[in-house]
Amino acid sequence: MSVTSALASALTGIQATSRQAEAISSNVANATTPGYGKRSVALAALSVGGTGQGVRVTGIRRDIDQFLINDRRVAQSAADDRETRSSFLKRLEEIIGTPETTGSLTARIGALDKALLEAASRPESEARLAAAVSAASDLALGLNQASDAIQAERAKADSQIAGAVGTLNTALQQVQDLNTQIRSFTGAGRDVSALLDQRQQIIDEISGLVPVREIARDHNHVALITTGGAVLLDGTAGQFGFTAVHTVVPEMTQASGGLSGLTLNGRPMATAGEASLISGGELSALFAVRDDLATEGQARLDALARDLVERFSAAGLDPTLTPGTPGLFTDSGGAFSATNEAGLSSRLSVNARVDPAQGGLVTRLRDGLGATATGPSGNAGLLLALSNVLGAARPTASAALPAASRSLAGLASDLLSLTSTDRLSADSETAYTAARYAALDEMERAGGVDTDEEMQALLVIEKTYAANAKVLQTVNDMINTLLEL
Repeated sequence: MSVTSALASALTGIQATSRQAEAISSNVANATTPGYGKRSVALAALSVGGTGQGVRVTGIRRDIDQFLINDRRVAQSAADDRETRSSFLKRLEEIIGTPETTGSLTARIGALDKALLEAASRPESEARLAAAVSAASDLALGLNQASDAIQAERAKADSQIAGAVGTLNTALQQVQDLNTQIRSFTGAGRDVSALLDQRQQIIDEISGLVPVREIARDHNHVALITTGGAVLLDGTAGQFGFTAVHTVVPEMTQASGGLSGLTLNGRPMATAGEASLISGGELSALFAVRDDLATEGQARLDALARDLVERFSAAGLDPTLTPGTPGLFTDSGGAFSATNEAGLSSRLSVNARVDPAQGGLVTRLRDGLGATATGPSGNAGLLLALSNVLGAARPTASAALPAASRSLAGLASDLLSLTSTDRLSADSETAYTAARYAALDEMERAGGVDTDEEMQALLVIEKTYAANAKVLQTVNDMINTLLEL
């Protein structure tokens, strides 16, 4: 080996080990950074005219398992989907309230039953009659508030959908821009590892909203396609469309046109069912909350309100009322129609004829809602009848709840039971999907940067660097010796 060859080998060796040290330093510093791909330096022999002249760096490799990343992303989407659904069902359960909770529907029903019995024991006491009217108003108010809370959850989901769509559009455009930049840098022979990391982080953000798979294209480009088959990005980024509303009421649905659906590149997309191409992520879960879960909860609440209204307006219960006139509970002050059940719980109110706040008389609770004069103060017949009808087993007329005969308190308990069952089922699915996501995430991390391994490699690099430096020193000494001759 000539002095020139030795010098070239040592210099290229030092340059190669320097690049390797930089890669290891970056690996250790970013061992826990999401989206970071482990770097390694690719080396090849350098020869000039068939003579070895050391080593050259051919590029920086980014070591990742794309198949595992795709699986982890799908698992992440499923976990976010189930967590969103479970969180809403927990809030719905709190809105209805458990029996021991102050202000729950079952507690308000019990308070009304107690107040009616106490009024029946002393029908001449206007204070007890007023307490019974107040308990009835409190029950109506509880149903109003529960309905309002459900619609607030729907409005919140609608707003979150708008935010998610905005995030998706921004992220897809960023991936398109990075594709272009990566292609340009790759063609210029520059290291694009940092850009690939950034792109992976953005795609991870997208996968939380919709389940996507990344497909490699030429020149380090990628395409993004949902697991349902919707093309989000393949050269050009897709554009989602959605219009948020400011207020949501029970009658507003996507089918009626009151609520916005989702579009992709101007074409309507199904947001639920087998036809949905985005099913499985947080975005589809938000649509499920707004259009399915909350709507079902509202329908069950309306079924309870309907049963309450029909119990107290049953024919023959109050002989002072004519057929078709409202009983103790009304639909916005009027009679209830079975064709207008949707949103009844939000419109429920106590009959103004017994409500002093609306100019009524509490004595009509004893004498009859249609009474035009004060009746016998000791007559407890109607009060007892009202208490009996509250606790009587009665067939459920609404299709929103299972058909059976039960008391109003039993119906409220069944409503809570159905909600709790849905919540427990959602919790179980959430636990499973979260565990699967955690396992895949751990597998991905295990295949990433191993700091112990990196430090061992650094020791080898230090020795290699020292050896090359020793060669340079020796060559320098040789040249100085020759010059001194």
